[in-house]
Amino acid sequence: MRFDELGLSEKVLDAVKASGYETPTPIQEQAIPYALQGRDVLGIAQTGTGKTAAFTLPMLSALEKGRARARMPRTLILEPTRELAAQVEEAFGKYGINHKLNLALLIGGVSFSEQEAKITRGADVLIATPGRLLDFADRGKILLNGIEILVIDEADRMLDMGFIPDIERICKLVPSTRQTLFFSATMPPEITRLSEAFLHNPVRVEVSRAASTVEGTTQTLVRSGASPEEKRTTLRRLIRTANNFKNALIFCNRKRDVQVVCRSLEKHGFSVGALHGDLDQRSRMAALDSFRNDSVQLLVCSDVAARGLDIPDVSHVINYDTPHHAEDYVHRIGRTGRAGKLGVALTIVTRADARSIDEIEKLIAQKIEWQAGGDAPVDEPAETAEAPREHRGGRSRRSGGDRGRGGAERAHSGHSHDAPAEREARSAERVHGDRPQVAPAEREAARKPQPRPEEPRRQPRPEAPRRPRRDDDGEARVIGLGDHVPSFLLRPVRLPTKPVPAEAED
Repeated sequence: MRFDELGLSEKVLDAVKASGYETPTPIQEQAIPYALQGRDVLGIAQTGTGKTAAFTLPMLSALEKGRARARMPRTLILEPTRELAAQVEEAFGKYGINHKLNLALLIGGVSFSEQEAKITRGADVLIATPGRLLDFADRGKILLNGIEILVIDEADRMLDMGFIPDIERICKLVPSTRQTLFFSATMPPEITRLSEAFLHNPVRVEVSRAASTVEGTTQTLVRSGASPEEKRTTLRRLIRTANNFKNALIFCNRKRDVQVVCRSLEKHGFSVGALHGDLDQRSRMAALDSFRNDSVQLLVCSDVAARGLDIPDVSHVINYDTPHHAEDYVHRIGRTGRAGKLGVALTIVTRADARSIDEIEKLIAQKIEWQAGGDAPVDEPAETAEAPREHRGGRSRRSGGDRGRGGAERAHSGHSHDAPAEREARSAERVHGDRPQVAPAEREAARKPQPRPEEPRRQPRPEAPRRPRRDDDGEARVIGLGDHVPSFLLRPVRLPTKPVPAEAED
């Protein structure tokens, strides 16, 4: 089937043809006709299958009629992250080149006043993250009662990020007669309940089994030690020894680990950038653009880059940390092997990740192979990475010196059947070790209290040399005011005279 058989308008077909596309993907082929009919659509497809165009193209055909009003957008697209929202804006700019539509992007990290100005002029298409949209709605800066089409993209990611209560609030602000297009890569029970609440008699479009992986992606597990140093050593070895390596996305579970791994790779001479949620919007977009333009070869990122981002021609995906949720694994490795190309997904696994690997294999219904010899680091000798315990800090705790020999004898002899004399001898040997045995008479003499030796008298400490005073210059020391006497002290003082009693005169 070709695009011109789906029922799209001429303007949209010309834009698609100019973009170089002729044949729709399975999700586009099945979803676009129902979307053009005004039906609610529940689309389930793995990442990288063209879900963005599946709702962008029919929306452009529907928006050719009508006009936007101030503060009242006509369509609303909800995305979980800023990067996905910016990517959808680029798609509208590419496919809507023949349309004179006003687009507004409401995301965090951007000036509030600039976004408000776009909303005030009127927006045909509003692309937003839930938090910033509700911020506008609570301030009374936007009205959602004119929404004709509502798109909820990456619904499972919305669930993971805790946006479901916000989505429920937004759905109450839009008209109930709207058309809803609901897309997700996985369908956990919470998403199923959400779709039943928001969609009215939807058409279910499922082009692949939920939570399945791309067939062209080779998945491999790599053993590693649990310490951060060993994991970073394993990561560097994988990058240096990978076949057909062009670039790689390296995923970490925590934001702080993204910076640590990025600095470590920079220190060892790799071309690397970082992307995580704590960066401002300008830094995040700059990191993505650098990776897309091949300015950097490696991009260390958190799960903010795992969902829906269209980064073409990624040869490798490396999970530095095994994801806590099995669904995240599906989205991470979906960044490679896109558009029919081959990809490689490597996951560094420690002992603590065994349960997570079991859950991943259960979700994807597939056994992931282990890399042969994946536990041998190359950047440093094996003996330095894991030194034997007896060579750490001198004597090993487990060796125990003489106590270890006593423990070996105890292991080869049954205590419950030993004679009391033998147990006493063994106990003495355990306590005294190789010390010479003492006769009983000498032992009794040693137990008697001995007179304490007289302590030598303490000699008086020599006097420390007196520190020189400021006036130790050979002259007489000044006492009090010195030779100078203030004039008020030299002034004569008149004493009060008392009247003489009469008896004293006689």
